[in-house]
Amino acid sequence: MGVPFGAYGAEIYLQGLADGRPAVPTDPSRLEAAARSVLEDGPFGYVAGGAGTGATMRANRAAFDRYGMVPRMLRDTTERDWSTTVLGTPMPAPLLVAPIGVMSIVHPDGEPAVARAAAELGLPMVLSTASSHTIEEVAAASGDGPRWYQLYWPTEDAVTVSILERARAAGYRVLVVTLDTWTLGWRPHDLDLSYLPFLRGVGTAIPFSDPAFRAGLAAPPEEDLMAAVGRWVPMFTGTAVRWDRLDLLREHWDGPIVLKGVQHVDDALHALDVGIDGIVVSNHGGRQVDRAIGSLDALPGIVAAVDGRAAVLFDSGIRTGADAAVALALGADAVLLGRPYVYGLALGGQDGVRHVLRSVLAELDLTLALSGFADLAQLRAAKDAVTKHG
Repeated sequence: MGVPFGAYGAEIYLQGLADGRPAVPTDPSRLEAAARSVLEDGPFGYVAGGAGTGATMRANRAAFDRYGMVPRMLRDTTERDWSTTVLGTPMPAPLLVAPIGVMSIVHPDGEPAVARAAAELGLPMVLSTASSHTIEEVAAASGDGPRWYQLYWPTEDAVTVSILERARAAGYRVLVVTLDTWTLGWRPHDLDLSYLPFLRGVGTAIPFSDPAFRAGLAAPPEEDLMAAVGRWVPMFTGTAVRWDRLDLLREHWDGPIVLKGVQHVDDALHALDVGIDGIVVSNHGGRQVDRAIGSLDALPGIVAAVDGRAAVLFDSGIRTGADAAVALALGADAVLLGRPYVYGLALGGQDGVRHVLRSVLAELDLTLALSGFADLAQLRAAKDAVTKHG
């Protein structure tokens, strides 16, 4: 048995003997505030902001406040093992790095820095189609680390197929298809600043480097950026995704396929009917639909309906390891962490991302251990690990 994740706390305390303190906060509220202090208005608003009034972002957090762990005592949890395998991907804990695009707006190293930090810890990184670096560049940064690929679905099949082929060749093993962002939601933070990185050619590295995309241009993006942006906009925004289009993905992707953005039991059941391997219960962190339900409120019903027939993952609202513990106790096979690691990236590049990921892992480990669980099998067998109290 290796050193438990929770030992990171002891490591931090020991640094205090030499008057050392973490360069990046462990408190999520201080983490966001610290990132705000180093980022310009546009990048910070793009990461931190949500749709409309932010009601869905608040609903995500409020949903967590309605649940609580029910700790059990006198159980031997001295040694813990949170390792699991999700859709064929082994991982040391049920935590993935969520797909977030345009990370170069917060730090010049962007996605490769995140990939290196995730790989150091053995955590899967889900690479966004809106990456500011190419598929191949981020894969190289990942080295032997596990990696999944998230697709924003182009309207041209040739471009879709080409991107999927590149991702598969670069070692991405699971395809995550985002359903809820076929067009941008109403985001006042970005609108009030007229700030959309894609229109400046940021977050477009994957399509702009793709041979099928470039074949439709009179001149390469390096020579005529606005023409490339003009081709990108209608290809990636404005056309709704339909169930009957999923056949194209199955034809050109031979690994597991996950649908991200499911909030309704009927959509989860439909995904099973068409042979989807997993779903992510998600509302895109509150960035797309204002006044939507909190994702955690949708999770128990979807877990019950799916009943083990597909993987059920969760994101939207997770800020801490304790949040992750609650979602896992409610039946999620794994959780995806979003904004906090981007704040870590802004504050410290690769080191900042590693610190945030280790902090979340440490709190997850300690929360479950102090609640009486030593591994996921024990947690999943318990029917009373978490309770709803509001």
